[in-house]
Amino acid sequence: MAEESTPHTSASVYRNGHEIECWLTDMDGVLVHENQAIPGAAELIQRWVDTSKRFLVLTNNSIFTPRDLAARLRASGLEVPEENIWTSALATAQFLKDQVQSSDSGNRAYTIGEAGLTTALHEAGFILTDTDPDFVVLGETRTYSFEAITMAVRHILAGARFIATNPDATGPSKDGPMPATGAIAAMITKATGREPYIVGKPNPMMFRSAMNQIDAHSETTAMIGDRMDTDIVAGMEAGLHTVLVLSGITQREEIVSFPFRPNQILNSVADLKSQI
Repeated sequence: MAEESTPHTSASVYRNGHEIECWLTDMDGVLVHENQAIPGAAELIQRWVDTSKRFLVLTNNSIFTPRDLAARLRASGLEVPEENIWTSALATAQFLKDQVQSSDSGNRAYTIGEAGLTTALHEAGFILTDTDPDFVVLGETRTYSFEAITMAVRHILAGARFIATNPDATGPSKDGPMPATGAIAAMITKATGREPYIVGKPNPMMFRSAMNQIDAHSETTAMIGDRMDTDIVAGMEAGLHTVLVLSGITQREEIVSFPFRPNQILNSVADLKSQI
């Protein structure tokens, strides 16, 4: 049963008799909003650091490296070490590395994306090429080109496996929504008849890879998110304690439209500070 944003009777969040030891949290709508820190976010992160809690900030954004994102968060007033940031690009690179190790597949990838994705794939040991790739890996970029999409279509039709970092159809910009990974993936699917395997939220795969990164166990890990259709459903499917905050996308009146519920419902992360 979900808890409302009322004071907790204990100093810590408990789940099935186990104290929460590790935390996963979404970034936009939970910690920051329009490049401004959400009240309480800085104090929550500092509490995790001071008490040596294992935590990761998760994002479906594959454009930036963790170092880039740490700098952007710092400009918003949040000090998050880059090793505490886990992106869909990192999760995708880890997934593909595991795929190569568990099969006779090669490690050649044709990528559409920015530095966050290409850096993650390089560090995972992949060769980025436009000649006979084993994988076509689609991420987010602000400069999708018809030529690159055409090349991706041809490689997939020739047998390359189609992977996408996340399903988000649109992304924000100062002028309004713009096409993102999911929209371009749909175009490629229409041309090839092949659906991509999508690693990022709401695939629980991203949560499991994040937990592996910090040696966390689902029994004692919580997920904080602002979206019922991505953060909460994926956290639930990964077996985590789920905390919905109402500082982002999903609003309280919308919760009833979903057939599942989070373990807790809070106005913002400021309400969580007293429970950590």
